[in-house]
Amino acid sequence: MIRVNILLCDTFPGRLPDFIPNYESLFMDLFASIGEQVSYKIFQTWQGELPLSINSDELYLVPGSLDSAYDDKPWIVALVKWIEHAYCCGAKLMGVCFGHQAIARALGGEVRQYEGGFGAGVRASRVLDESMKAYFPGQEMRLLYSHHDQVTVLPQGATLCATSDFCKNESFRIGSQVVTFQGHPEFTVAYSRHLLTNCSDDVEPSVRDAALRSLDALVPQGAEAARFAIDLLFRQG
Repeated sequence: MIRVNILLCDTFPGRLPDFIPNYESLFMDLFASIGEQVSYKIFQTWQGELPLSINSDELYLVPGSLDSAYDDKPWIVALVKWIEHAYCCGAKLMGVCFGHQAIARALGGEVRQYEGGFGAGVRASRVLDESMKAYFPGQEMRLLYSHHDQVTVLPQGATLCATSDFCKNESFRIGSQVVTFQGHPEFTVAYSRHLLTNCSDDVEPSVRDAALRSLDALVPQGAEAARFAIDLLFRQG
């Protein structure tokens, strides 16, 4: 049994369809889909709640948010400081989208808004890390995306796991202690379609239409990404 602590960074009010009870349920469904026995504790990190103790046998998951990881809102600053401390204590860390960026910032990397525009739909990235290639035999990782910010500089000592022309730093790891993804392994095609159809008024129509087409053309590999992350953090250390 793996204990997963979800440091919830947003509840996405008005953006979740009726078939998704809450954002954290997407991760619960994801880990269940790969056959993992998992127990959960949810922290309302966006309201300032963070784990008071750190256990190196547990996973600390930092998921997505509508906020930017480079902002200096009090709860984000507190999260960044907590990540730095947790890493020094040997915590197993997994980041997704905002979490990918927040972990990079906390450990010495840099995050900025990407001048090339908004990333959405399914995107394929090239797998570079040898430890990841076994999970993606075609050496290509396809994930669902919804982001404007990107990690522009990796933390010192990080290994770049995957890259694409749109996003240089798609995924990175630090040894077998930290793994992050710019994409959303937890997203489903149905949820992405809902976001693009109902919650994308600020997205250029051409970007939205291309993203919608990608949902029909490419099969996302969130389960494979989750399997890689769990094996790396709990079975390769």
